[in-house]
Amino acid sequence: MLGRVIKIFSDFYYVETEIGIVESKLRSILKKQKKDVFVGDIVELEQLDKNSMQAFLLDVKKRLSIISRPKVANITQVIIVSALKEPELNFEQLDRFIAHCVYHNIPPVLCFNKEDIIDSELLKDKVINMYSHTGYKIVFTSALQKTGIEEIKPLLKNNITMLCGSSGVGKSSLINAILNNANLKVGHLSEKTQKGVHTTRHCELLLVDKNSFIVDTPGFSQLKFDFLLPSEIKNLFVEFKKVDASCKYKNCLHSGEDGCSYSKIISQMPESRYSNYLKFVSEAKLYEQKISKVSIKKESNVKHNQNKVMTKISNKKRNKSRKTFKQNILKEEI
Repeated sequence: MLGRVIKIFSDFYYVETEIGIVESKLRSILKKQKKDVFVGDIVELEQLDKNSMQAFLLDVKKRLSIISRPKVANITQVIIVSALKEPELNFEQLDRFIAHCVYHNIPPVLCFNKEDIIDSELLKDKVINMYSHTGYKIVFTSALQKTGIEEIKPLLKNNITMLCGSSGVGKSSLINAILNNANLKVGHLSEKTQKGVHTTRHCELLLVDKNSFIVDTPGFSQLKFDFLLPSEIKNLFVEFKKVDASCKYKNCLHSGEDGCSYSKIISQMPESRYSNYLKFVSEAKLYEQKISKVSIKKESNVKHNQNKVMTKISNKKRNKSRKTFKQNILKEEI
């Protein structure tokens, strides 16, 4: 029997199947293989008996996609939720989320919530001016007044949609407005820090209709580009695709190098997005320095003995001497 993992709690995997939600545990062979199972995975089950709603999880089918943080499989789109106010709109954080979606090859939708509490339309105009050229879908919503909800619902059809964003931006409130009966716990801003308080503790797939799911995720903000090389960061910004070929250097970082066409980029890219791009490049440079130091410290595969160069056995492959082996046996006997 096949099904989709909708929730993981402790050692139990709750799987949506044709007969309902089945509570499952991993087969011991999967534990030995240390095979990971994520929310969103298509899995194969073996029921304890014909009428049982309990089963063993036998296998994980090939994934269409996977997001590394939080770990969710087979996502087809991401709705990045930002608050226009309370907490204040953070464009750097938004660009981080967008870049991570592009890295995972999953199309993002930009949702700006709490439209009902902004003082004027100037902030909305600023958002449109900054992101309309990217081609990403932009939606303005108010979960409290349920405005913009009807614009989101068609986007969910036949999709597994993950909502992500910082704590306090209104992800759970939006899901409650979309599903009506979700009854997710809603948090409030901390009076001291004016930041959101975590209310979602784990990832869970919520059924919208047949073949359509929403994934609610815990709020998080520590996304860094400490796993890519600097030259790879430009691939995460759509603005660089048009001008990259006109640069003098193949792996140009577009940060003012001689012969770089970054002046063309500046003319069509909002200043804050370009500034955020340079921040991400700086993080990637630290990663580049880190891996270069590691490569320098590689173990030598030769040794010198009495003016002779001899092949050196790796420390990992070198067996213990017979003398040491016998000494250890004697210690155990004593």
